[in-house]
Amino acid sequence: MSVRGVTARQLRFVLCADDYAFSPAVSRGILEALAARRISATGAMTTRPSWPEAARALARFAGVADLGLHLNLTAGAPLTHMPRFAPEGVLPALRTLLAAAQAGRLPEAEIRSEIDAQLDAFAAAMGCGPDFLDGHQHVQLLPGIRVWIFDALKKRGLAGKIYLRDSADRVSAIVRRGAQIPKALYLTRLARGFAQEARARGFAVNAGFAGYSGFDPKADQTAAFARFLVAPGARHLIMCHPGHVDAELAAIDSVTDARESELAFLLSDAFPTLLARKGAALARFHELTPP
Repeated sequence: MSVRGVTARQLRFVLCADDYAFSPAVSRGILEALAARRISATGAMTTRPSWPEAARALARFAGVADLGLHLNLTAGAPLTHMPRFAPEGVLPALRTLLAAAQAGRLPEAEIRSEIDAQLDAFAAAMGCGPDFLDGHQHVQLLPGIRVWIFDALKKRGLAGKIYLRDSADRVSAIVRRGAQIPKALYLTRLARGFAQEARARGFAVNAGFAGYSGFDPKADQTAAFARFLVAPGARHLIMCHPGHVDAELAAIDSVTDARESELAFLLSDAFPTLLARKGAALARFHELTPP
């Protein structure tokens, strides 16, 4: 059952699966969701060992869904030599990155080079630049890093051509949804100024963001997703984390069985039934009306 049919009265929103290429099993699940037209975007982690092979499978969805770069600075190995940022060849944990960013202690040259390398790896494998850019664990929002992202994209001539994820939303909308409120409010504070800075540099951003999850595999997925549709923004974007689980994922990430649960919901009849009941439909970003 397709969920792409759109009428003028429907809420149109981007549904983006994060973490493509995190592991082969995660990619396989996201490809299933793409093939079934149950998501309208996915962000790829070009640092991961399976990326070259995963890119070949993803390429057939170019022009069908938004395919972006999921910038990774916190999981596994970087693409470049980073003696200060990743001295053991392993990217730091998020809490370490946050502390360094807030203290102004990030090694600018190293991170700028890594951003370039991840963008280059996307273009080399896909034959084009990304449709959008966001960050694994929302790293695109961090002080310093956000500016280095803007610079890297602008020098490639991508201003005005791709969109960036703003992980913030209106406080009233977050409270009305009642989903992971502390996490959503924290990211909204962290994102302060991001959308304005991005637009000033010529980049489009979403207006409205949801999808914060406790990653409980036993959660009622229908009820959880229904909350993400409450108080939508003018260019609403919802993140999700579907996928299958393999040893590679389990070795590096704590979010495992919840991915299987999300995928099962997206591929079930319950998902399009919910969208029909809510008067909602998936869209690509360029199909959304600017606020």
